[in-house]
Amino acid sequence: MACISLNIGATALKFGRNCQNHSTRLFSANQQSCFKFSSANWNCSNFPVRPTYRRGFNTCKSFATVFNSLYVDNINPEERVVVLVIGGGGREHALCHTLSRSPSCDAIFCAPGNAGISSSGDATCIEDLDVLDSSAVIAFCRKWGVGLVVVGPEAPLVAGLANDLVKEGIPTFGPSSEAAALEGSKNFMKSLCDKYRIPTAKYQAFTDPSAAKEYIKREGAPIVVKADGLAAGKGVIVAMSLEQAYEAVDSMLVENVFGSAGSRVIVEEYLEGEEASFFALVDGVHAIPVESAQDHKRVGDGDTGPNTGGMGAYSPAPVLTKELQSVVMESIILPTVKGMAEEGCKFVGVLYAGLMIEKKSGLPKLIEYNVRFGDPECQVLMVRLESDLVKVLLAACRGELHGVSLDWSPGSAMVVVLASKGYPSSYQKGTIIHKLEEAEQVSPSVKVFHAGTAFDADGNFIATGGRVLGVTATGEDLEKARDRAYQAVEQISWPGGFYRRDIGWRALPHKQYS
Repeated sequence: MACISLNIGATALKFGRNCQNHSTRLFSANQQSCFKFSSANWNCSNFPVRPTYRRGFNTCKSFATVFNSLYVDNINPEERVVVLVIGGGGREHALCHTLSRSPSCDAIFCAPGNAGISSSGDATCIEDLDVLDSSAVIAFCRKWGVGLVVVGPEAPLVAGLANDLVKEGIPTFGPSSEAAALEGSKNFMKSLCDKYRIPTAKYQAFTDPSAAKEYIKREGAPIVVKADGLAAGKGVIVAMSLEQAYEAVDSMLVENVFGSAGSRVIVEEYLEGEEASFFALVDGVHAIPVESAQDHKRVGDGDTGPNTGGMGAYSPAPVLTKELQSVVMESIILPTVKGMAEEGCKFVGVLYAGLMIEKKSGLPKLIEYNVRFGDPECQVLMVRLESDLVKVLLAACRGELHGVSLDWSPGSAMVVVLASKGYPSSYQKGTIIHKLEEAEQVSPSVKVFHAGTAFDADGNFIATGGRVLGVTATGEDLEKARDRAYQAVEQISWPGGFYRRDIGWRALPHKQYS
């Protein structure tokens, strides 16, 4: 038995055995608290449980009755681990949700997490843990016997969190800062492609705006201008005219809109075709493929407007056939893993290859690498994954992925992102969101992942970010998954939000949702 989840009214509780001291812990998902008690005495009639933050539901009276009726397997504690997930977005919510179903999971913390993660019971959120402070994270892991750290976002990886955790002997799924340069520096990634003959778009790197403009004038438009460093998913400009390209160069190199991330720009050829996302789990030497997905980067229907962090996704992506997936592994992923090892920075974690399936050749080229699960692609992948995620990630940390394969549910999954009005530009925070429970009641296959939510003083969910919710559904095929996802979206009452109405349009007949 994995972690036992118990719902009492609006409160979600989680139980699991601790691997080190054979005690059992109780986690109250609606508050940052963790209670321990001895496995020798299961009678907890006087065990203190505080009321939940949300509806004021007091669990004290009913807890003992329910808990004393539970049968807990006598499981070998060495087979179970406490997991810490770093991050607080939709990707991390999806990871917590899947990890919580793992038979190898003892309990899950998420730092900092968000209101949706805590209220769902998928993890215990630790809001005050500074994930960029390695010493604080290490101390937390020591205190709570954490046996696996899963780093969600890129910033802690680039800052070296995985380096410090691994040095302390804490299994960590995520690359070192040196390996994270695959995402942290597009120039590094492009140079690696050149050296190891990985197919990618032709490019040049510049720090001088005049030189960049001369190159753009010579190459012509359309052309792509990218900030070299991390720019929160907004540092890529697909310029359809020379003027747009010049403006992009000036904004990065002259106006400094992305700070140090834009102190160098990559100018690369425009590739025509269909984009797709390909993921592989890597243990430093071996790599195993993950199912395909396709993201929707543009903010508006029909792929119009500025790029965003992602307005929706679906899996699998029909454009990535089994044959093409083999080509991607052989020509892009495996040469990258080998190249990183030869450069002295073995990659451990997930490689997320942003691909363009070229229209003229039908072959994949690498657009960019991310060194973590994509968001929102992670949501559609995690709801389809049937393998024990804890075991798989631990195998990656230990260099033992050779021979491992992943099991996936048949059918498809889709996620529709709800964002704050105005995103990806300025937007209002604190707007109230209602009827999330009704959305999940549309179908058992629907799950609402939270990316940027908190509770207000009255216990209402409020929006705290640009991308706020990821309404995810599975189905026997992509059309069923789409219909369920949009039916759930339509249940949500949020005047301050918006969403694209055409997620999946490349793979499905057109159907507009109002």
